[in-house]
Amino acid sequence: MSAAADRQRVRRSAVRVGVLVAIASTLVILGGVGILIGVLLSTARMEHGHDGGRPDPDAMVVDLDRVLPWVVGLGIVGVVLLGVIGWLAARWAVRPLADALTLQRQFVSDASHELRTPLTALTSRIQILQRRHERGDAIATTLTQLRRDAAVMDDVLTDMLLSAEGDATGTQVAAVGDCVAAAGATVSVLAEEAGVRLVVDVVPADAAMPPVTLTRLCVALLDNAIQHAPAGSAVTISARPVPGVVEIRVADNGPGVPPEEQDRIFQRFARGSESGRRRGFGLGLALVREAADRAGGSISLEHTSPQGTTFLLRIPAV
Repeated sequence: MSAAADRQRVRRSAVRVGVLVAIASTLVILGGVGILIGVLLSTARMEHGHDGGRPDPDAMVVDLDRVLPWVVGLGIVGVVLLGVIGWLAARWAVRPLADALTLQRQFVSDASHELRTPLTALTSRIQILQRRHERGDAIATTLTQLRRDAAVMDDVLTDMLLSAEGDATGTQVAAVGDCVAAAGATVSVLAEEAGVRLVVDVVPADAAMPPVTLTRLCVALLDNAIQHAPAGSAVTISARPVPGVVEIRVADNGPGVPPEEQDRIFQRFARGSESGRRRGFGLGLALVREAADRAGGSISLEHTSPQGTTFLLRIPAV
């Protein structure tokens, strides 16, 4: 959402709050005046004329002792009601700000999580570069990988900014094979450190999703699998086109997802037992689900057991 749209939303909220306060305050005041008039009419009596004859209809006498408690009581009730109206109006007025703060916190947490894996890979490659430099080995290949990792971080951040602003420009097409290869290159250093072998099995296909987004989803699924795969095992990512969709599966040989956690693993901050190599924050799979939903796809836990887990990502095909 743009800054102009935010300002327009705040102005609309201010107008609504102003109208609400004006109408509610008017009703409270009119109600109080109406009740007070009724009390005056019910307690007033006609005064006799100066000659002691018939009552003069134009001369009314009000007993102050009977009316004053009503005046005080109505004043107190009016103050309380106006206070409640002000409180409700204040809550309504700050709702856009609360929504904006929620979105801001969500974006910061999402961006931090999405950049975490590329940053970890970048740090690992820097360490490799340092060791090779100290040994006098060739470092050209590592420098190329570093530039690629930096480009991945820039692409991820740009993709998240565009998603947050809602600036999608039509349907973009992603070559699934290229996205899977890019994701594998990003997490390859993490797999090497964990002693996990990456296996890629992709049938060429095109998916209706920005390439950066699909790469980001594959990175998240691969990183999750690597964190839970035992050393010496393999993590497999496969892609197959089926009528209308492209199915991407990521499988590991980890301990599986406990039954009590299977219904909430795609919820934000739903962290399960800490069985991975790095501390998780319960965001990775939730972000995958949100991105897949936006593209008209889905993510599901296809299979899990003590022998391993398979996640199925389905994206509309082109």
